[in-house]
Amino acid sequence: MSDPNNKLSFENTEIAFKHSSNAALNRAYWLFKIINVNFLVQVGPPITNFAVKIGLPIKGLIKATIFKHFCGGETIRECENTIKSLAAGGVGTILDYSIEGEDDENVFDETGEEIIRTVKRATKDTDIPITVFKVTGVGRFLLLEKLDAKAELIGAEQQEWQKVQDRVLAICEKAYSTGIPVMIDAEETWIQDTIDNLAIDMMRRFNKEKAIVYNTYQLYRHDKLQSLKDDFKIADKEGFILGVKLVRGAYMEKERKRALEKGYPSPIQPDKAAADKDYNAALDFCTDRIDKIAIVAGTHNEDSCRLLSDLINKKKIAHNNPHVYFSQLLGMSDNLSFNLADAKYNVAKYVPYGPVKAVLPYLFRRAQENTAIAGQMSRELSLITKEKRRRKQKA
Repeated sequence: MSDPNNKLSFENTEIAFKHSSNAALNRAYWLFKIINVNFLVQVGPPITNFAVKIGLPIKGLIKATIFKHFCGGETIRECENTIKSLAAGGVGTILDYSIEGEDDENVFDETGEEIIRTVKRATKDTDIPITVFKVTGVGRFLLLEKLDAKAELIGAEQQEWQKVQDRVLAICEKAYSTGIPVMIDAEETWIQDTIDNLAIDMMRRFNKEKAIVYNTYQLYRHDKLQSLKDDFKIADKEGFILGVKLVRGAYMEKERKRALEKGYPSPIQPDKAAADKDYNAALDFCTDRIDKIAIVAGTHNEDSCRLLSDLINKKKIAHNNPHVYFSQLLGMSDNLSFNLADAKYNVAKYVPYGPVKAVLPYLFRRAQENTAIAGQMSRELSLITKEKRRRKQKA
């Protein structure tokens, strides 16, 4: 139930789109119109990948449209304008180097070094309060899958695994030495146990005095609320702060399909209501233990954002408590991010960046996820339309 004394509104489009020029608002309007057409989202990725592969000059078109809306740039330097624009509205930036699906050791080394550069860029800059990385950005997916399956590593695989651990350690060490928190993103269930073990090991090392390392809990999985509670028992017993990023999840269709193909029970909740129930229960659990758990609520769900703001007020947690952050993706749910920031809550947007060609898988997944969320696109469109109308009336 919502707190009647909580005056927070997610309907104020003037605050939500204050950072957007008329041109940017129009671009967003047409972009979401296109994304709303499911057919285009389904056929677009293979056509675009083919065009890029044979060298058709479409990079400029992609960069000026979908890339410009959902990404900060191709480099950290190109993200500077986005960082400033978000900061003007009180919203922090989470630089997210969005390279994925690689299997080359040199690329893994380069990615690890680039993630460390994001930590360095965040140092002594309150506009970049948190950083993030994916373990598959610094290690081969099939190697992680083998570890999760408890299969024996043979020959060079042991050295390869050591390198993955070394890269993760180097990133977390840099985060610790600079005091900049780093989140480890969640991935598919069949590599997640290995990622979870790495994350807990890093917390043991670096979270004694401050929340530096965060692990991610996907609450569209029916087992992750219990997993969060079990991890808290470990943290409480061993004396470190549990860093928690709460999301609903990003691999639902893939997870269900694999479970069906391989004949094991789906790890996904039976319905959205069950995922919502566990997500909200996790918010309550974490805010009850705010001295020992640091939370980043990664959600575009208005009810969950409202609930967390109510819990913060009800439990007399300061809006700027460093153990509580709201987080959304660049280019989406600005009505949540900027209105929460206006109410002086801690808010940070994920700002993906990287070479256009390498970031395409991220962009396509974003578009496909968005069409899979009932009502999300129409909500974005209605808010943009409302703001366009408000500006027209004001002019």
